Amino acid sequence: MASFQTGDFVRAHYNSGTYIGKIVEDRGDRYLIEVLAVHKHPMQGDIHNPFQVDDVFFHERKALAYREKANIKKPAVHAFSEEVPNYGESLKQAVKMIKEKLMKEDTAYNKKALKNIESLEKNYYHIYY
Repeated sequence: MASFQTGDFVRAHYNSGTYIGKIVEDRGDRYLIEVLAVHKHPMQGDIHNPFQVDDVFFHERKALAYREKANIKKPAVHAFSEEVPNYGESLKQAVKMIKEKLMKEDTAYNKKALKNIESLEKNYYHIYY
């Protein structure tokens, strides 16, 4: 496992999403990371019962916001050496990618997840793009 310093730029996986950010603090077994961009949008639904729609609470999962802080386990944090993309553009690209993936197959899960993503775009993400 790589060791990072405060101020290092990293890619970090958190609650089914992946983000690019900067380490703000080392907290022992975790890093406090300030989100600067979205690499992969979080999955929709119940993360404990993936791809299920019946008899589960189907969560609407937003991407972490620009400059939001997240306390992320060290094994989920990786080096990032590219230029940090603009948050709004990265969010737009991550949303586009998840929508394309969900539209490839006509399943109950994909329909419900796509509906969530479209709701997020309309109600939250419009301020970023």
